Amino acid sequence: MTQDSRKLPAGFGRLWTAQTVSSLGDGVTHAALPLLALTLTRDPMALAVVTAVGTLPWLLFGVLGGALVDRWDRRRTMWVTDAARAVLLAIPTAAAALDALSIPLLAAVAFLLGLGQLLFDTAATAYLPDLLGHDRALLERANSRLRGSQTAASGFAGPPAGSALLALGWAFPLFADAVSFALSALLVRSLPATSRPVPQARDSLLRQARAGASYVFQDRLLLGLALRPAVGNVAFLAVETVLALFAHDRLGIDTFGFGLLLMAEATGGLLGAGIASFLGRRLGTGTALTCTAAVEGLAILGLAAAPNPYAAGVALAVCGAGMGATMVLGPSLRQAIVPAELMGRVASTSRMLAMCAAPFGAFLGGWLASAYDVRTPLYVAAVLLLTMTAVTATMTSNRRVEAALRAVAPAGGPAQPETRGPVPEGAV
Repeated sequence: MTQDSRKLPAGFGRLWTAQTVSSLGDGVTHAALPLLALTLTRDPMALAVVTAVGTLPWLLFGVLGGALVDRWDRRRTMWVTDAARAVLLAIPTAAAALDALSIPLLAAVAFLLGLGQLLFDTAATAYLPDLLGHDRALLERANSRLRGSQTAASGFAGPPAGSALLALGWAFPLFADAVSFALSALLVRSLPATSRPVPQARDSLLRQARAGASYVFQDRLLLGLALRPAVGNVAFLAVETVLALFAHDRLGIDTFGFGLLLMAEATGGLLGAGIASFLGRRLGTGTALTCTAAVEGLAILGLAAAPNPYAAGVALAVCGAGMGATMVLGPSLRQAIVPAELMGRVASTSRMLAMCAAPFGAFLGGWLASAYDVRTPLYVAAVLLLTMTAVTATMTSNRRVEAALRAVAPAGGPAQPETRGPVPEGAV
């Protein structure tokens, strides 16, 4: 039986459904929280705090969260985290029903939801190879479905549902998200337990976290996989910061048209996630990753030069397709080559780098638009993406990818195992 003909296990369907339901709730809340804050204050700084604090857990506890996930049972971590988030959302839901919401309460809830997202997402990333094994083709198929449903739920269905529920009353979107977390927790709780090696040594949490980060920075392939989304976040946040202004001032797009522009990007993301496995098979994973990164940079360049809304929509759709494919191929490769006992730390380190880079991109975009022109951030973002593509091309080459896969191939398998290097001291 070929890799591509293998079926995904029944447990994956429950994991897929759980993450889709949870993503739908996330989309509802991400749309509703800023609107709820807007009903309480017009202070831009207060509104920014509510929006920004959700990312702080990744900046403060990213690598430590990965170390905890590597210590804990991953399935239990996921369902307990979602159950806790469901209970947490009962607090602002009750406050909204009693007309007692406040900005500090919303900010605290956003921070704790972000902390829950850190633990759940890291555990889910680490659990997938526990469930499927290290078959890269199987992981790509699974990640393609997860990425596609996440985009559809949080990007298409969630935000309009959040706005509609908010029109019914302040408590409704928060209650809907609480229900989504509760359903997700029940589904994850029913997933099969997986056997995996449990680290015997009990080094300090900080030492284990440092070992996970070192593993990423000492491996050129993993470093390349981490650098691209980090630099990509600088570029994409620089674009996102000024996109509404660019669309309004340069393209004459109104509010409804701007929503269509974002929908074009999300549609491209769905397409990219769907064809990621095909690209990986046809070009090789390393070359496919380099090509999708280059496509993103060229698409942003096309967006900057777009003469009308239609050209801008096409450019954003192409960029979204590149991002969608990258978000399937990159994590799937990482899950295929990283030892199980390090998966949580490696995943959280990579995600933390991307999250830390985002504020710099937002600041860069705002500064460039103020100092020069609203198109300038787009051109700079394109240059950043294309430069990083060139710099990391050899780091994620097909040769390096195949060497990494051979290193983890089982004895007697299709590839001869190679030594991938010792696990850093303190890793287990």
